[in-house]
Amino acid sequence: MRVIVLFDLPVLTEKNRRDYRNFRKYLIKSGFLMLQESVYCKLAQNNVAAESIVENVKKNKPSAGLVQLLRVTEKQYNKMEFVVGNSMTNVLDSDERLVIL
Repeated sequence: MRVIVLFDLPVLTEKNRRDYRNFRKYLIKSGFLMLQESVYCKLAQNNVAAESIVENVKKNKPSAGLVQLLRVTEKQYNKMEFVVGNSMTNVLDSDERLVIL
């Protein structure tokens, strides 16, 4: 399962820019990978893990702007089509090397 975060945050004031930077840093530290400028994705092992990821994003959301969360299965995620551009192959975002203890 994947959790996709889509966001559109204001950057008009210094506080807005700081909130944007902090939210983006939070996503990266939490293991999200950037798909596009304001679209980040993280792999979750199951629904419980996905729910935990969603709750943590809600706790770290900025005070202004729009943040949307989307949960999709691996099968749905793999059906993503690239209309223009190509997939970046230097990023390992598959679960083929995932070890569950």
